[in-house]
Amino acid sequence: MIDFTSRLFGLGSKEAALKLAEDFSVSLDSKGHGPPRKTIIKRKISEEVRYRQAEQKCFRVLCDYLRLLERWKEEYAPKQPEDDWHPLFVEALHRQPYIEYLLDILLSDSIEERASVVAEYGKEVKKIEQRISEFTASHPAGCDERSRGHSAGTERPRCAGEPFCHR
Repeated sequence: MIDFTSRLFGLGSKEAALKLAEDFSVSLDSKGHGPPRKTIIKRKISEEVRYRQAEQKCFRVLCDYLRLLERWKEEYAPKQPEDDWHPLFVEALHRQPYIEYLLDILLSDSIEERASVVAEYGKEVKKIEQRISEFTASHPAGCDERSRGHSAGTERPRCAGEPFCHR
């Protein structure tokens, strides 16, 4: 192909190869093989940006869920020892230590351990995000029935989970 281009345009072999590379948008590094260094650097930066975004999203979702669990633990706690435990109270008791553990890793450990959490728990974080969305959709303004059922003459108490209250 280079010989044909060389004869067709009256160029030397090197010039013909460069013309072909330019015409077909093929980049060459100084050795003539592989992608140019700039492309490799851009690809690496792009991967780092995607990882950072995934880590930040994971952290944000876990923080939102932790705040929601803390709120459930307080709002749905049994008032009397003989009262039944509300499912949201039970979920808060079970999940809070685990979510705190994952957040501790994302806050303090090495990049390898943080990347491991993001990779291993990515699907779970998506499920948690969906769980939060479902809860906020079924509980307008994020407030539970106890907070919404007040008479017109009294002021509505503020929710403990303020990020979920938009009133």
